[in-house]
Amino acid sequence: MLTLLNLLKDGRFHSGQDLGIALGISRSAVWKQLQHLEAELGLCIHKVRGRGYQLAAPLTLLDPLKISEMAPGWPVTVLDSVDSTNAEALRAIGRGAPAPCLVLAERQVSGRGRRGRKWVSPFAENIYYSLVLRIDGGMRQLEGLSLVVGLAVMRTLRSAGVPEAGLKWPNDVLVGNKKIAGILLELVGDPADVCHVVLGIGINVNMRAADEVDQQWTSVRLESGESCDRNILIAELSQQLAGYIKRHQAGGFSVLQTEWEQNHLWQGRPVSLIAGVNQIDGVVLGIDGQGALRLRVDGVEKIFSGGELSLRLRDDS
Repeated sequence: MLTLLNLLKDGRFHSGQDLGIALGISRSAVWKQLQHLEAELGLCIHKVRGRGYQLAAPLTLLDPLKISEMAPGWPVTVLDSVDSTNAEALRAIGRGAPAPCLVLAERQVSGRGRRGRKWVSPFAENIYYSLVLRIDGGMRQLEGLSLVVGLAVMRTLRSAGVPEAGLKWPNDVLVGNKKIAGILLELVGDPADVCHVVLGIGINVNMRAADEVDQQWTSVRLESGESCDRNILIAELSQQLAGYIKRHQAGGFSVLQTEWEQNHLWQGRPVSLIAGVNQIDGVVLGIDGQGALRLRVDGVEKIFSGGELSLRLRDDS
């Protein structure tokens, strides 16, 4: 099927006969493969008598060689389909794959965000990105790491024509109140000694419609008005990540604290912090040197951190 998709990806019409010759199969077999492409990958294929078959829009597929040439030299694996790139990255750690290494996919069938939420992952439209890092030397190198990743994602989006991209504590990148990217870090090993961390990043790139998304969202294409080459965006993201990770390793999160606060869209805003069934209302003061949230609650500054916390704007903000 993917061989057929490569023939169609230019967005031009191709006759059933020409496709059959190129694939060495009958025209009826071409028809069946086209039906599978539509059903399994959710692609729209126009069928016009006398002209043939055409993808509704051209596709630029991920190219590991192109990405490797532009990225920081990490080994790159590109999968056509996977449950989630984070899950595959964790399996790679289990197999003893050397770190750093990068796992990408054209689509995820079980993509996930924080707190077990589904991450909608249509084929060949967005970025599904998981970078494996080895962490030596204990917890200090993990402090604020998800926020560091957010800075790299934000800078990447701004360079791609989304100047309004900003941060929301702890792991989202927004344009206004619309989500454009999310971050999910997963850890294996002993965080006090040697461990591995997977930096999972999902970015809405060329997606223009998604009925399954249960929150406000946007994409690079919707914001910039232009289709984006995901290979170039992935290379830029990798370069940004390499630079920010180097600064974080050298000086800890405190050296990036001010930059993060300057780009936090909800700085000074009234918010509700949700922790399970509990809700804490306060005003965002910023973050501390470890990346924890600082809130003014009933006139008193309080510090909050943890992976199961969720922040929302209050109705009166």
